[in-house]
Amino acid sequence: MNTGDIKKLFICLIIVSCVALTGSFFVSPAALDWHAGLQKPVFNPPSWLFGPVWTVLYLLMAVSAFLVWRKGLDTAAGKTAAAAFVLQLVFNGLWTPIFFGLRLPLVALGDIVILWLAVFATITSFWKVSKLAAVLLIPYIVWVSFAAVLNAFIYMLNR
Repeated sequence: MNTGDIKKLFICLIIVSCVALTGSFFVSPAALDWHAGLQKPVFNPPSWLFGPVWTVLYLLMAVSAFLVWRKGLDTAAGKTAAAAFVLQLVFNGLWTPIFFGLRLPLVALGDIVILWLAVFATITSFWKVSKLAAVLLIPYIVWVSFAAVLNAFIYMLNR
């Protein structure tokens, strides 16, 4: 990797980290107390698991975006891939404020469905630019799928 690649990777890490950190501002002690009081399905993972899983997923997202950027964003496929990536980042960043900040599990469910579609679009568009970049996002869409089911059950159990 040359200096330009290192800068691109660093920028991708910063952008993805900013999205991750933005969500953390909405997970206050009061929000955690609210969440702890919700009924959850039996398959709800322990709370400590979410941090490590999301850390790995955000790292994979940043590396994936870097691989696409490295191939070039000057083509139609590169521009589409970048737009899809930004779109999924927006919906990713909105989920935590909606669920924890506003305490609206049904609206958060709508957001996560759109997020899933955006992640799928990102994987599809990344595939056209870098197959490795697309493959790196498979754990992300699997986790978002699980999170959507979990969100739906939490909503149903607590409405």
